[in-house]
This record gives sequence, structure tokens and C-alpha cells, in this order.
Amino acid sequence: MKLVSDPAIANKIRKMNQRVRWQDPLIAERNIDQTRMVLEDGQTDNSEFSFLVVGDSGSGKHRGHNPQRKVAELMLPHHSECRFMLHTGDVIYLVGSSEYYQQNFIQPYREFLLGGEHPQRIAYDQMIFKLPILPVLGNHDYYNLPILLSLASLTTLPIRRLLRSRLELDVGLHGSGTGEAYARAFLDYLQAFQLPGELNNHLNQYYTAKTDTGDCLSYEPGHFTRLPNRYYTFRYGGIDFFALDSNTFNDPPPLPKTKQGDANRRILEKRREDLEQEKQQIIETSAKLRPENPIEADQLDDYHAKVSQIEEIIVDIDKQLATNKTTLTDTEQLDWLKQKLIESWNNSEVRGRVIYFHHPPYVTEATKWQQAQTLIIRDRLRGVLDAVAKEIGSLTQGRSLVDLVLNGHAHCLEHLETMDTGHADSHIHWIVCGGSGFSLRRQRIEGADLMETFGNENRLVARSHLFIGRNGQGFQKRRPYSGLRIDVKGEGHPKFIVRPLVSEWYQRQWRDREFEPLII
Repeated sequence: MKLVSDPAIANKIRKMNQRVRWQDPLIAERNIDQTRMVLEDGQTDNSEFSFLVVGDSGSGKHRGHNPQRKVAELMLPHHSECRFMLHTGDVIYLVGSSEYYQQNFIQPYREFLLGGEHPQRIAYDQMIFKLPILPVLGNHDYYNLPILLSLASLTTLPIRRLLRSRLELDVGLHGSGTGEAYARAFLDYLQAFQLPGELNNHLNQYYTAKTDTGDCLSYEPGHFTRLPNRYYTFRYGGIDFFALDSNTFNDPPPLPKTKQGDANRRILEKRREDLEQEKQQIIETSAKLRPENPIEADQLDDYHAKVSQIEEIIVDIDKQLATNKTTLTDTEQLDWLKQKLIESWNNSEVRGRVIYFHHPPYVTEATKWQQAQTLIIRDRLRGVLDAVAKEIGSLTQGRSLVDLVLNGHAHCLEHLETMDTGHADSHIHWIVCGGSGFSLRRQRIEGADLMETFGNENRLVARSHLFIGRNGQGFQKRRPYSGLRIDVKGEGHPKFIVRPLVSEWYQRQWRDREFEPLII
């Protein structure tokens, strides 16, 4: 039985456009840039500032512990010194449902929220941030419930009973509504304004920031904290931040109708069948475990994570096996990124660039490093950066096109650096921050060096310098959950000091761990 359903890319784009009234005539008439915002905290001109990063956090309590809340507590001493927090996606597990925002987001991050001293009174679609949380969509924030589970939910039968399992899956009566819950929680939901004059009044009140690309949304901590779109940009301290929705350009091309394509299809079909059997075996085994036993409680946590991992791999395989479909790529968003990067490089006020989105193009986590989605995201981003490099020529003066790329999706904390890839994504630093709450995964046994085949040549394209993820076995198993503090230093070419914030669940106890900062 499938536990999640991933909507088609065309549906994701169409529904999100409707929610923000994308390119509505009134918005176009007023020359409003719906992909830009200004963070109005009075400190955006400071060249030195700090921010936090988390990702893949959106789980509730585990058996006897709450990793997401523990990571949030690690960040509390840094609140007064940081200007905002970036979230690399998967805000809510398992299917982005509005039912789980209270437990899986509002409660853990209550200190970030206005009225957080009484978190139970905060509605998920009425959140106002004291310290901005600026997310991107993860795959789980788009997931829906398959029809069978939806019907079962309507009977109020707990999913774990339906599956004859003790796994506490965060699945309620419905899924995300193809990102509906995320849109109502974080975006400026303009679709709600239907009466005459409502939209115009709203634009007059909140789209007051003046930029070189037109008026845009004014994000005011403690007052109005909405994002303009599913992908967006903002400038802080001379650094341009670009937030992307990678869920709409992660579809791999269909397998070719060739002898090799047919052989690959059979391999994938067999692997999918094996994964379904493995999932069923885990569910059956979990039914025999006792959550009141500490050792078996940890086993249930591991099984929960494994079932979710299998579901994600099955989704990746299904994308490759899909037939009779046209692979859709969100070229509008990719063209936007290209144009914005070109504008950024031609603006003397900009001294650095950070991109963040969910799916990592480079990663050595065991389940993600060779997924079809990973490779196609790499290819799509390369295409954009190559086009930018061609357009701007010598403006870079030897610098990489982007100073830093932040991702999630892989449940770990990892720092990688690309080598000479033969493309404009060479010599970029990539940080995967996806170990902030849900589950953790291991590094691949193949090691830290990522190779790629170019014709007949096998080339080193990236190297992992740091990997913090699940390790050890049995009672010696370590689960280091993590977030980041990043300090931006320097007046001209910026220096990024990346400080891992890590707390490890080991032998049923929490232990905070110290790591040397990364200097980028």
C-alpha cells in the first residue's frame, strides 16, 4: 500500500499560481514583482550579520524524545544575534497536512512566533514570526494521501491499525492538498481576496517596498510575515538570497524505448517490488514490538524512518517508470533564476549570492546520492549556471557564480565542494542541512568522492568534507540531529563562517556536540 502520492508538476504549478494570483491584471498594472520581498527589520544594510538554517524537521515526538524541539532549543541562545532562519523544506511530515502544523511546527518553534507563550492558540494559517522563518517547499509539503488511505482516514481508523503496525505515522484525515497547507501557512494567499477592492487594498497596505524591479512585498517581523511566492528572492547585507521550488524541476526524462531502456525498466520494476516487500515486512515486524520498552522504542523509530525512506525511493522509481506522459520542467522558474543571477552580477551593490532549495544536486547520503531526482536537479541547475556564465563573461573575476548553495532532503548535515565539473557549477560550496528532526541516514559506503561519467571519462566532480548523520549499530547507534548558524563577515567579498549546532541522541540520552566552524 502506498503511503504518499506525489502530484504532477503541472498541478503543483497551476495550484500555486492560483493561490498567489500569479500575474493578475491588477498586479501587473501596478508593476509589482511577485518574486521579490524586502525584509523590513531596519538592519538589511549591515554587511555583517548571522542567520540560522534547518531542514527536514517537520516531525512530532519520537518515542520518548523530540529531536525537532531539541534542535530548536539549540538555536535559542542565537536568536538575538541572528536576523532570520532559512528552512530547506519538508516543514511537515508525512504528507504536509494542516492537521500537523500545531504539533510539528508551531509547538517546536514557538519562540519564533508572536504569541508563542501560548502556542496552542496559534492557527497554522495565522502565524506571525518575531524572528523570520523563510522556507522553501519540500516534497512532503506537496504530498497527498492515496485514495485508499484517504477513505480509511474518513472512518477515523488510525493508519497504524489499518496497517496492523505500531508505527506512529503522522497521517491524519488528508494530505497537503498539493501544497495548500504550506501556501496558507507561509505565502501571501491572495486568492482569498475575492470581493471588489479587497486585493487593491491589500496591495496598498503590504506591497510598499520599492526596488529596481518594481514594488514588492514588505516582510515585517512581528507584523506581516508572508512570502510572495513559492520561489522568491531578497537582499540582506549586500547578499542576494534566491529561494527555489525544486519540486517542479525534478522529474527525470522517461526511459528510452530501446533495448537498454527496457532492461533498465525491468531492473527498476524488480527493485520496486523488492522495496514493497521490504516495507511490508517492516510493518509486520513493528506490530510485535513494545513501545514501552526503550530498546524496542528506538527500533520503532528506526522502522518509521525506514518506511519513509522506502516510500521516497519508490516515488523516485515511479518518476522514472512513468509512461505516456510528457516530462514537464518548470522552465519559467529556471529562466527567472537565470535572469535574476545575471541582474545580481550586474549590480555593484551585490557582493555575494546564496541559493537554497530542497533537493541537493550533490550529496553522499546513502539513499539520495544517485537518485534520478538528484541527477536531474544537478543537470537543470548546471544548465542555468552555464547560461549565466556565458552571459556575464569576465564579471566574476575568477569567483564562483554562487558563494553557497543550501539544500535539505537528505537527512544529514554535509559540506561538499565541487571540483572542476566542466560546467559553471565548479568550485561551489554546497551544504545539505536536512537532519533537523525527522530521521537521520547514513553516508554511502562508497565514500566521500563523487564521480561522474563524461563520455568515456570518469571524473571527480565533488568531494564531501564533512558528514554528520546516523552511525554505529545496535545500542552504540548515534543519531546526531543538527542545524546551522552562519555568520556573514567582511565588507567586500563575503566570508561565511558555518557553525554546526548538533545534539546527539545516544543510549537514550541527549549529548550536545561541538564541531569546528567551516570557513567558506
